[in-house]
Amino acid sequence: MRVAAVFGALALAWISAPAAAQQEYNREDALAISQGVLGDSIGNHSFRGTDGQRFQLESLRGKPLVISLIYTSCHHVCPMITANIERNLEIAHEALGDDAFSVVTVGFDWQVDTPDRMRMYASGKGIDVPGWHFLSGDEASVAAISKAVGFQFFPAPKGFDHLSQTTIVDASGNVYRQVYGQDFTTQQFVEPLKELVFDTPRDASLVDHWVDSFKLFCTVYDPNTGRYAFDYSIFTMIVVGVLCLGAILTFLITEWRRAV
Repeated sequence: MRVAAVFGALALAWISAPAAAQQEYNREDALAISQGVLGDSIGNHSFRGTDGQRFQLESLRGKPLVISLIYTSCHHVCPMITANIERNLEIAHEALGDDAFSVVTVGFDWQVDTPDRMRMYASGKGIDVPGWHFLSGDEASVAAISKAVGFQFFPAPKGFDHLSQTTIVDASGNVYRQVYGQDFTTQQFVEPLKELVFDTPRDASLVDHWVDSFKLFCTVYDPNTGRYAFDYSIFTMIVVGVLCLGAILTFLITEWRRAV
């Protein structure tokens, strides 16, 4: 009877377990969920920084935000994602400005990824970049941010199965772009940020609008150097084109007046 009772209790516990714990990772489903949150607000979430102090994600509102979810005991994919973000940050800062956007890396293995573990994770990779925050959460906050950015993860024999995903959020806190893979290209990472950084608010002055518009179109990626640079030739072509149109318009008006 005791054996039967034990098995019955185990069966009941399994049946009543959360649905996510019984599911298995499916890449197509994960991609659909990830894409399904585009345009949605991520809301505010509370974490702890590497110093153990409370950190509100909303404090980063007002400029674009890069969100990466990893687990510190991962020895392959997650470190590659972090290393690739670091490599592209230098290029992005060079093109867009050191304070143009923020980055957070959240440890989703909440029972293991404590503030100390996140600090050691960043330190072990030599990362000390202003504006890049390594955060820890509890079960509820990890579940909330994962849902907000469309990120799924499931326990697996060697750790966790999850989509290699980096989320880019706009200044208003809405999901703007998903970047997939641990070896994403510089353009895949920087282009969405460039679009957001140079997207001048409607209440900005006309001069600011024109300056940022020129920056958007003239800041281009050079595959020979692997960097971004302001291409003055595009600016020159635009100016020459405007002058040519002006000259043509002047000629047409002059000829029309003579004919009249």
